[in-house]
Amino acid sequence: MHEYFLTCCTTADLTREHFEARDISYVCFHYSLDGKSHQDDFGQTISYDDFYQAMANGASTSTTQVNIAEYLDFFDSLLAQGKDVLHVCFSSGLSGTYNSAVNAALICKERYPDRRVLVLDSLCASSGFGLFMDKLADLRDEGMSIDALYQWGMEHRLEVQHWFFSTDLSAYVRGGRISKAAGVFGGILGICPLLNMNDAGKLIPREKIRSKKHAIRAIVDRMEQNAQGGLAYSGKCYISQSACMDDAKAVAALVEARFPNLNGHVEINNIGTTIGSHTGPGTIALFFFGKKRTP
Repeated sequence: MHEYFLTCCTTADLTREHFEARDISYVCFHYSLDGKSHQDDFGQTISYDDFYQAMANGASTSTTQVNIAEYLDFFDSLLAQGKDVLHVCFSSGLSGTYNSAVNAALICKERYPDRRVLVLDSLCASSGFGLFMDKLADLRDEGMSIDALYQWGMEHRLEVQHWFFSTDLSAYVRGGRISKAAGVFGGILGICPLLNMNDAGKLIPREKIRSKKHAIRAIVDRMEQNAQGGLAYSGKCYISQSACMDDAKAVAALVEARFPNLNGHVEINNIGTTIGSHTGPGTIALFFFGKKRTP
């Protein structure tokens, strides 16, 4: 048993089994599919295949962050067990859930004056958030105290590199992030936008790459340029994907061929329904520990 609870939310895009095995508790975001609300629950309610097929068929999607009342219920269920909580949030650059968690923690301080809820803004998303959580769990299991773990997280969160590319621009058009005309021409030309996460935890377009084949090579090139130790990188590497497993496997194979010292095989996960509501199908994301992210 651990001396404190380590928690996060379901936008960390690993699997329910992974979090249970690592003793990481989580709280669920919400999404709406054609007007009907669901929990983002690691594909338990609606499978990822069904979700992305619905999007491909034109279903409308929206998302809802965890609110203060939900955080209060979540934290209360843990604090009542007599332990402190270190809660790690989805990037504040993409959601206001961090502020909700902080406000809930302040209320909990009044309810449980002898207990603490520390709230850490991960500045991470998807399986990059998951990679960060996995490392925090390693350090907790090695005996690091809650205060030391919070401080380590603050000092190292920007070392989690996030690189994304998309082969389907439909969701970007529907969400207003690119114009309809740009989406049409991008599709005709096979443009795959390459994005990454900056130091404020926001996704930033970096390059427009023509053809999926070149995008696959480019995203692994970015890993070579930014990974800790370059080609000698010996940490873990995660990928998340939305209904494009063959592309994810192609990236994983290239990563494993180029980085022989990886800590295990590349782990491929699904982009969850919260983030997937905005990216749609056809997105590949690559995560690893590397140089500190900059503006």
